[in-house]
Amino acid sequence: MVTGGLWKVGAIVLGVLLIGATCGLGFEWWLASRDRDVARADLRAEQGVNAALRAGIDTQNLRLAQLGKEKLAAEARGVAAQQLAAANGKRFDGALAKLAGAHAATCAEAMPAVNQLLKDVRQ
Repeated sequence: MVTGGLWKVGAIVLGVLLIGATCGLGFEWWLASRDRDVARADLRAEQGVNAALRAGIDTQNLRLAQLGKEKLAAEARGVAAQQLAAANGKRFDGALAKLAGAHAATCAEAMPAVNQLLKDVRQ
């Protein structure tokens, strides 16, 4: 009889342990599932932030490319302006060289030289 009673007690204890272990595993499974859902939600939020940052970087890269093109165009305009200024300077120097020996005491004497200077500079 004692042997039969020990098996019953052992079976009850073992049953209680199995039920406790099953409940514990179920609870742990529930916790893992909840953590997984939270991690997925966080991942979606981070993907949204990542997409916004990528869009910002793409916009910034596009603007930098546009600025590079504008810089090249400005440099080309600067070179053209320097060449034009050099040509104008040569014309002005040539016009002044033609009038190097001219002297005038009055305005009436100076006007032909001034008119010639203006004519030479316009060409």
